[in-house]
Amino acid sequence: MSSPQLTSLPTPRRGLLLGTAGWTAVAAATALVAVLVPVLNLLVPEGSPLHLSDYAVALVGKIMCYAICALAMDLIWGYTGILSLGHGVFFALGGYAMGMYLMRQIGRDGNYQSDLPDFMVFLDWKTLPWHWAVSDSFVAQLLLVLLVPGLLAFVFGFFAFRSRIKGVYFSIITQAMTFAAMLLFFRNETGFGGNNGFTDFKRILGIPVAQPSTRMVLFVLTGLTLIGFYLMARWIVNSKFGRVLQAIRDAENRVMFTGYNPLAYKLAIWTLSAVMCGVAGALYVPQVGIINPSEMSPAASIEIAIWAAVGGRASLIGPIVGAFFVNGAKSWFTQVFPEFWLYFLGALFIAVTLFLPNGIVGLAAKLNGRKKEERA
Repeated sequence: MSSPQLTSLPTPRRGLLLGTAGWTAVAAATALVAVLVPVLNLLVPEGSPLHLSDYAVALVGKIMCYAICALAMDLIWGYTGILSLGHGVFFALGGYAMGMYLMRQIGRDGNYQSDLPDFMVFLDWKTLPWHWAVSDSFVAQLLLVLLVPGLLAFVFGFFAFRSRIKGVYFSIITQAMTFAAMLLFFRNETGFGGNNGFTDFKRILGIPVAQPSTRMVLFVLTGLTLIGFYLMARWIVNSKFGRVLQAIRDAENRVMFTGYNPLAYKLAIWTLSAVMCGVAGALYVPQVGIINPSEMSPAASIEIAIWAAVGGRASLIGPIVGAFFVNGAKSWFTQVFPEFWLYFLGALFIAVTLFLPNGIVGLAAKLNGRKKEERA
């Protein structure tokens, strides 16, 4: 017996994931990340106006990690109608998994010249706790980057979605989850560095993490990961699976009446978005050089939602644009007018909610449509 068909959404064009213009843009972005930026940073002399500084590379690399989180938010909020205010916990868990490996790579180069991380020596720990058992293995920690956020999201989502918790109630319990995790990681006895977290990293895979070539490799990996996740997300939303997600967003009860089980679809996309945030956190830590419980704060999770809203939900490219716009503005405001940054962020979110419901991308599409009408 064939499965029932959803007719509330248009059928995507088969075989054309992006179209010619889209693939051209992806190729240009790949060339920019993998070729142009490394050349401008590593080969162009510092005195040249074309030189790209290490600070700029680190800033863009950090924002690309945020853009992955915004893209993950778009999949669950923009296309499935699930607003999470707790995705910061998945980002931080991925960061902590990578940070544990980086702390073990310090070896005896720490302040106390011990095989244990400095914070454990300071707290008079004699041995590594059980959850640090495989922290000296890069492969094992990479698996944890995927498994820990994914497992937490799966268990949390299973009970929440099975109980049919949705709307503002779901947003509240996700925020409670990340707040509880933040309080847990603040405690010294958990073995995660307390309020200071992990920092002072020395090496990754035996290579100094601070040298320019290492940072450039991390930058390129982050950019390619962002592009890869974008292509994956585009494929998902253009597939039958994506059409069901959008139908769940628009009319979940009707989806149930047609024979689909929303639980399985919501749980799958929820878990995938958590894994994406975990990967973003793992890429973020070696580039920024620190991870602490503040990344789990409710405010950090709310900012992820703001990036998606400002850029434009249900557009995929919009949240990426929003992450770059908001964090670029934050970098500038916190240097020039640090005391006004939070006011600007609040005003920006209110303005987008009232006047730009489709975000920056929606405004650009609207203006482009007007130009075409004028030409016609």
